[in-house]
Amino acid sequence: MAARITQAALVGYGYVSRVFHAPFIDSLPEWNLYGIVSSRADEVRADHPDCRVYDDPQAAFTDPAIDLVVIATPNDTHFPLACAALAAGKHVLLEKPFALSLDEARQIIATAEHHGRELCVFHNRRWDSDFLTIRAALAQGVIGQVRHFESTIDRFRPQVRDRWREGKGAGAGVLFDIGPHLVDQALQIFGLPEQVQASIALQRDGALSDDWAHIILEYGPTRVILHTGSLAAGGAVRFRVHGTGGTLIKTLGDPQEGQLRAGMKPGEKDWGQDPDRLQIHTDETSFHETDALPGDQRELYRRLARALSGEGANPIRPVEALAVMAVIEAAAQSAREKRAVPLPLTEEEKAAY
Repeated sequence: MAARITQAALVGYGYVSRVFHAPFIDSLPEWNLYGIVSSRADEVRADHPDCRVYDDPQAAFTDPAIDLVVIATPNDTHFPLACAALAAGKHVLLEKPFALSLDEARQIIATAEHHGRELCVFHNRRWDSDFLTIRAALAQGVIGQVRHFESTIDRFRPQVRDRWREGKGAGAGVLFDIGPHLVDQALQIFGLPEQVQASIALQRDGALSDDWAHIILEYGPTRVILHTGSLAAGGAVRFRVHGTGGTLIKTLGDPQEGQLRAGMKPGEKDWGQDPDRLQIHTDETSFHETDALPGDQRELYRRLARALSGEGANPIRPVEALAVMAVIEAAAQSAREKRAVPLPLTEEEKAAY
């Protein structure tokens, strides 16, 4: 018997839909890109001539042919669109950040549970080569007990661009843009932190929203440092991890976004192959290197297809996405109040994590 093909509709046809979601769906046999909601119908038809084009999200939500709705729209629309799609009986894959607040995230989860639908947040960087390589090395105990973990995604964008991500509206800025990636990866390794400290700044001339963020997660004697900025012309080391038995250094980040932007189709030769080797320092004067593991962000879509067919678990449990939002909210509060704050989750939510 042939495997069932899951019919998907994209809501929004901006950068992340064109570069990530549409290529991922098109490259996997278990998925079909059935439709796209966009005001740029000509552009959509030029790229995807076989797709149905909707000018209104509700038209996609009520189309019985669609199984899953992928919401890849500005952050301040995530909450109403996700709730409407779930209420219409669709499964939902929601771009990060989950929502604008922890309360909105909780309401989306409650809506999914009430209607018996799967809700997944697009934490695709769990399948980045750099993260997979670091996590595997830590699991093997090659540097003993971790005491200092740095994860950095820096960019050099000195000019403020005219786009909603860099505007002054709700959900703009790097805390909501890059923060969820950094936080989700950290939580996958270390679990829920005891406290969160953060500093957030607007550093570029004419900045309308935060373009620099520094978050510290506390785990007993261990400190997890998550950083992103917009004025790093030379880049930064992607991961630096110190332990009781040595140090790990992963200099470069995952190549998949660059490959997609260059026009590579997911699954082609060298897809996700990372030439930057992991450095393992076991003393102050010498180190050795090991190959980086390959990355493949499509794994989220593969696992989600199995979950929708009843053959596997949701790859991003809603409570895990909720925990990411809790850290983001705690970081914002910490930056405002200039103090460390506890994670704003209930005891029930912590136990479910």
